Amino acid sequence: MKKIFIICLLGFFLLGLMASPGFCQTAKEIMEKMIEAQGGRQAIEKIKNTTLTGSMEMIPMGMSGVITIYQKEPNKMRLDIEIMGMMITQAFDGKTAWGVNPQTGEAQEMPEKQAEYFRRQALGNHAFLNPEKYGINFAFKGKEKIEDKDYLVLEQTYSDGYKVNLYVDPLTYLTYKSKGITLNQVGVEVEAETYVSDYKKVEGILIAHSMITYQDGEEYMRMTIDEVVFNSDLEDVLFSMGE
Repeated sequence: MKKIFIICLLGFFLLGLMASPGFCQTAKEIMEKMIEAQGGRQAIEKIKNTTLTGSMEMIPMGMSGVITIYQKEPNKMRLDIEIMGMMITQAFDGKTAWGVNPQTGEAQEMPEKQAEYFRRQALGNHAFLNPEKYGINFAFKGKEKIEDKDYLVLEQTYSDGYKVNLYVDPLTYLTYKSKGITLNQVGVEVEAETYVSDYKKVEGILIAHSMITYQDGEEYMRMTIDEVVFNSDLEDVLFSMGE
């Protein structure tokens, strides 16, 4: 099977996350405050799907393009990326992760390692509100200093053992950075750090509109979100292979 060109967006669906300070709090208490800070459980539960459009730049390759991200609860996602005259599509339909080979135009299932990463990224608001139902656990790991400022650290562990650390500003309760392992463009695992900023309210929900990702310490990608739309008419067929 031919490899699918993959762009990993580690942390992108953590963009809206935020946390609360306090060493005496449990992880569950912190998560409830995260939910409230983001817009509240009632408001978030009303979001059935999300469409984000914006621009992106792949720094090492000197390439820039346009990206559209579709997410439908609880675990469907599709990326459409137009870059340097190529259209790259990747999706997860709730069962199968697939992509379109930009050289041949052929839709094919992702290799298993890529599929694992993509399945995790596809989890949406329902997993944020009810992580235990998806085998996701959070642990409060204390504070860590970044550029002379202390950040709270939450360790997020998925059911398959994959871990991501979230670094949270204790004054704003917003996620400042996520850190974990991702795949680079040729499918090799690398350490990635994603910095998110420019939080704006969209229908009462805080969403970060800017993201910078580093891989193995080198700047890899910049993304700017221009538009966020909730609850549009996204049919399941949009996420099906080859559509």
